[in-house]
Amino acid sequence: MRFAPSGPATYLFTMFRKLATFLLLAGLILSVPQAATARQDDPKLGELFDLLYDAEHPSEIGALTHLIWQIWSKSGSETTDYLFKAGVRAMAQGDLAKALKRFSAIIEIDPEFAEAWNKRATVSFMMGDYKASVLDVQKTVSLEPRHFGAWSGLGMIYMRLEYHELALKAFRRALKANPHLPGAREQIIELKTIISGSKT
Repeated sequence: MRFAPSGPATYLFTMFRKLATFLLLAGLILSVPQAATARQDDPKLGELFDLLYDAEHPSEIGALTHLIWQIWSKSGSETTDYLFKAGVRAMAQGDLAKALKRFSAIIEIDPEFAEAWNKRATVSFMMGDYKASVLDVQKTVSLEPRHFGAWSGLGMIYMRLEYHELALKAFRRALKANPHLPGAREQIIELKTIISGSKT
């Protein structure tokens, strides 16, 4: 049970909570590892997801989400991280073929690096190869079940394919991991309407 103050105590309680969260975030930022533990198996992710679940202020939500992505994107290997950055850069430049090669090379080197699978899934989606994208997303969430980005991406793919019930399940999983995920609730409402209409 959580203490919920009212009246004059509310302001002080809110400020104390924000300060405590800020200090905890600062400690987590300073201790984000640069070595082998930085990836989906980093123990700090558990703390970050707990904080994200309870977060209320947009800046707090944004900071926590950024930290989670930052940890996910670190493999713990300089070579792998170099290839990863090259792949992301190729994506940004629209060179999808090059990006696909970079992320495929990472997967060959380190098949347990979830974010490499997620990025390759994104590239495949952008190239219109939905089957390959789905397979890579499934691998991503098998390695990191809390990957709200991958679950949301899977929902988008299934919507494109008009697999509405599968899309609904994917967006629900995304929202379970990150209750603040932009657009997820709206997608769920839309999908419920579509599914309900198809059954009448």
